[in-house]
Amino acid sequence: MRHAPAVTAAEAIGMVADGALIVDVRRHFEWNRNHIPGSVHIPLEELPDRYVELPDDRLLITFCTGGLRSGGAANMLIELGFEARNMTKGLIDWRAAGGSLQGAKHAPR
Repeated sequence: MRHAPAVTAAEAIGMVADGALIVDVRRHFEWNRNHIPGSVHIPLEELPDRYVELPDDRLLITFCTGGLRSGGAANMLIELGFEARNMTKGLIDWRAAGGSLQGAKHAPR
């Protein structure tokens, strides 16, 4: 199995601006809490059955909370013939790089 190239969140933000698509492979409850606007949600365990929903003419950047699940997802997508990258450190770096999120509003503390 070939390993997907890794990208930082800052690199991913630029790639999305150039047309790449974020594929969020986190679980449903994680997606419902918050997610990257414009991303596609396919939990990792559903990817083997749902990869056909993804465009084959765009760079795909896989995303999860910390980068582990998304690494496996990106590797799988490459094996299936897609151009894919793994966003290392996932949500942690996305926030730090200034990436936007949408989702449930958190109650004030």
